[in-house]
Amino acid sequence: MVGRPYLPRMHSKNSLLEELSWRGMVYQHTDGLPDALATEQLSAYAGFDPTAPSLHVGHLVPVMGLAHLQRAGHRPIALVGGGTGLIGDPSGKTAERQLASAEEIEKNSRALEKQLERFLDFTGPKAARMRDNATWLRPLKAVEFMRDVGKHFTVNYMLAKDSVQSRIEGGISFTEFSYMLLQAYDFLELNRREGVTLQIGGSDQWGNITAGLELIRRVEGKTAHALTMPLVTTASGSKFGKTEEGAVWLDAARTSPYKFYQYWINVDDRDAGKYLRLFTLMSRQEIEAFEKLITSAPEKREAQQALARDMTARVHGEDAARVALEVSRVLFGKADPASLTEPVLRALSEEVPFSESADTPGLLDALVTLKLAASKSAARRLVEQGGVYVNGQRATAETDLVSVKALGGKYHLLRKGARDYGLIRKK
Repeated sequence: MVGRPYLPRMHSKNSLLEELSWRGMVYQHTDGLPDALATEQLSAYAGFDPTAPSLHVGHLVPVMGLAHLQRAGHRPIALVGGGTGLIGDPSGKTAERQLASAEEIEKNSRALEKQLERFLDFTGPKAARMRDNATWLRPLKAVEFMRDVGKHFTVNYMLAKDSVQSRIEGGISFTEFSYMLLQAYDFLELNRREGVTLQIGGSDQWGNITAGLELIRRVEGKTAHALTMPLVTTASGSKFGKTEEGAVWLDAARTSPYKFYQYWINVDDRDAGKYLRLFTLMSRQEIEAFEKLITSAPEKREAQQALARDMTARVHGEDAARVALEVSRVLFGKADPASLTEPVLRALSEEVPFSESADTPGLLDALVTLKLAASKSAARRLVEQGGVYVNGQRATAETDLVSVKALGGKYHLLRKGARDYGLIRKK
């Protein structure tokens, strides 16, 4: 099957491929894909191995690819790798993965399914479908698999794949070497069960995907298609989806909605337009208007604000997005603490030093407890210098938390200087 890096040219018969290419979502595709997209209603899939209990933002390009396919009238299938996750894909890895237990993979698979449901529509005539390759991989018998699948691939063919070549020098186990056969078998099974004729994935998946095309051709005598998407990098050269704290996860327990919101609002001006194209469903007109604002009024950061709102609402819901915005406004001095609601205060307690007690402490004790001051004497000096605020009001030596009206009836928000916050809650 012939494939090539995508060259920027228009496909007059296919507005979907034009749309994807404008958004920067096309890296390689098989030669027959433009005609297939233009003349057929395809079933297409992308796979996600549950090697962690959550997707991270790096997974979102193929997820959005499925969303665009569905909007164009094709059927998307999200495949959770409950079977392949037991092996681990060597693509993009410099060392052998640590194998996870079957129980862990099962738990992770269910978590990923819930996250994927936020991006795809599972109703209507082209309803998305969720599948788990554990259904057909776990019952497989080794001898049958080697006879029925392994015989179609030479070792030379497998050695030529980038995912294997990059690991030859350091060593690759037979387990990970065989991964591409399992992924190829997934494509074959989905072709048989769901009529799938297109697989999409990151550019590092080209070798695994084309192995599936070859297997379908040899076993079923049918033509299938591949579309890969670029691996995203930042303008500064750092790895996309990474912060000082680590990966940016879709699971709120791993990356809070506030931190998720902050990741997007802090993206470089050079990346903001690109990310609006890749990760939102905004129209071309809307995105190009934001891109003009990046140039004409970069200090307003309107593109980043739109990106952060859109992504946080999609992943965590509208309410969480509003709370994340309010928490941001508080921490950057743009909100009156007296206006804060209970959900905002609860979310704030997860982002700043927080203490809870049966009795409201004294101001100096509170500053020490929240580590805003090293000692009571240091706390006293801070107050005397006018550097402490309680619920937005400058504190004095006479300030007593008991006499200050609590936010939401329970909370006192303390601030040292311009940016250091702490929150006290009375039980």
